[in-house]
Amino acid sequence: MPRAFINSVRSRALALLVGSLLALAGSLTAAADEDEASVWLERLGPALNMTSYRGVFVYARGESVHSMQIAHRYTDGVVEERLVLQDGGSGEIVRKGMNVVCVLPETGRVKLDQVIPSGPFAEAFTSQLMPVSRWYRAEMKGEDRVAGYDVVSVALSAKDTDRYSHRLWLEKSTGLLVKSHVRNAEGEVLEQFQFTSLHIGEDIPDSEFEIRTQGREISRTLGGPDPQASVVQRMNGWQLGWRPEGFVPAAAPRSGKGQAIAFSDGLAAFSVFVEPAGPVQMPTGASKIGATTIYMHQVKEGGNAFLITVVGELPPQTARQVAESVRIEDTLALGAGDS
Repeated sequence: MPRAFINSVRSRALALLVGSLLALAGSLTAAADEDEASVWLERLGPALNMTSYRGVFVYARGESVHSMQIAHRYTDGVVEERLVLQDGGSGEIVRKGMNVVCVLPETGRVKLDQVIPSGPFAEAFTSQLMPVSRWYRAEMKGEDRVAGYDVVSVALSAKDTDRYSHRLWLEKSTGLLVKSHVRNAEGEVLEQFQFTSLHIGEDIPDSEFEIRTQGREISRTLGGPDPQASVVQRMNGWQLGWRPEGFVPAAAPRSGKGQAIAFSDGLAAFSVFVEPAGPVQMPTGASKIGATTIYMHQVKEGGNAFLITVVGELPPQTARQVAESVRIEDTLALGAGDS
């Protein structure tokens, strides 16, 4: 057999072996990378509640940009927090344990609930850390500095088209979220927040958690430990026929005469509102602000009209599918015909 042929066979075999080893090394590296990202994500949930800090962050949603001051303290298992709008009006939210007071001035161009980030400071986000790796592909993206602190960056790429992707920046010593992006399938940043000044772990006085804004106060108590049971009680008279895989009931907020249920996959959240339609015809379809979609859909059942509204960090086509899956089963339970 010619020596040249033998050498050629050996070369090909060697090339295949090297290729296989490189592929194996790549998969092992990717697996190790995902394991490291998972470790950081496990720190994220506890850090949001159990780290004491104060600072100022900027929150951008589409063309709307707002700055907020926050003080957060964790003492003897109790979370205290105060958020104050720095521009575009005035108002604040004060939380002590499970009790929350929102102060909205009678005058002002911006409502506070329109500028609170729906991610890291949302009730659904902080209540529990779900297995987000089932719905997102985690990948380490290196190190950086944010607001004077060393951070690591974790990318969470959506595994389906029913949700957006996220990029998180976590402070290295505590795991505290200090910056985040919400991105669409094309990589465009739709929403983002970032601390511009931050002090972690300092002693925060009681005075930082006192209400100082004059205005209309709205109080509520955060949901109990079993949101599923709460949802069963509140989802009375209607059924949700479809929701994106991984989104589970997270809260049952109040909703006037109608009903509302919030769902979360551990990163994103959306709410479904079902209420009798008023005398004024509301526009239906989707509107979008940053990563937040509002989809309104009207249905008629038993001679009564109902307005279905889906609000949250969902692509418009997903919000539409959720809204159009709602089925009205009991018009009386939803308050139709009440005066």
